[in-house]
Amino acid sequence: MKYELVVFDWDGTLLDSAGAIVKAIQASSRDLGLPVPDDTRARHVIGLGLGDALRHAVPELTPERYPEMIERYRFHYLSGDHQLTLFAGVPEMLVNLKAAGHILAVATGKSRLGLERALDHSGLRPLFQASRCADECHSKPHPQMLEELMAEFGMAAESTVMIGDTSHDLLMASNASVDSLAVTYGAHTHEHLLEHKPRACLHSVRELDQWLKRFA
Repeated sequence: MKYELVVFDWDGTLLDSAGAIVKAIQASSRDLGLPVPDDTRARHVIGLGLGDALRHAVPELTPERYPEMIERYRFHYLSGDHQLTLFAGVPEMLVNLKAAGHILAVATGKSRLGLERALDHSGLRPLFQASRCADECHSKPHPQMLEELMAEFGMAAESTVMIGDTSHDLLMASNASVDSLAVTYGAHTHEHLLEHKPRACLHSVRELDQWLKRFA
């Protein structure tokens, strides 16, 4: 087994939520009378901690209005998150990985409260042995999430792989000296992901599953 510890991003990698995040950022900007970021700008910040994401997506936002913006974002996102679905094939892939003896973990830009809600709603909680969130660690691409997960299980960097749909995931992996896999069906484009030299770019959950069965 090359990768004993397999770490997944959540939004855009396991859950089909990138579009909902973009719409929530845009709706929050309208609520506050701020310039509305286009889809490309809003998608680019997916995977960052919420505060960092909103600051980058809406640079006109002043510090004293961060709490107001975050409240509006959570209102818009949570009003529809129960309708979001996992990408096809995700549960089966995770079950197979766990059955094969891999340790599965999550490293996400979500808050702890948000991830707990998502784990319960998706039914995936029993498959993951650990997780790290942006409100308890430095936001991606800082390596802290991966460093803490590796330390928790006594794993070396060469026994760990990070799987994500954004450059933030891949840069976090690089900063932790960990291999990465990119999935192109989430927030960032294939071309942008390739710039960060993942081990592979996979275009569907089925391709990801096959790659892991063969090489992990």
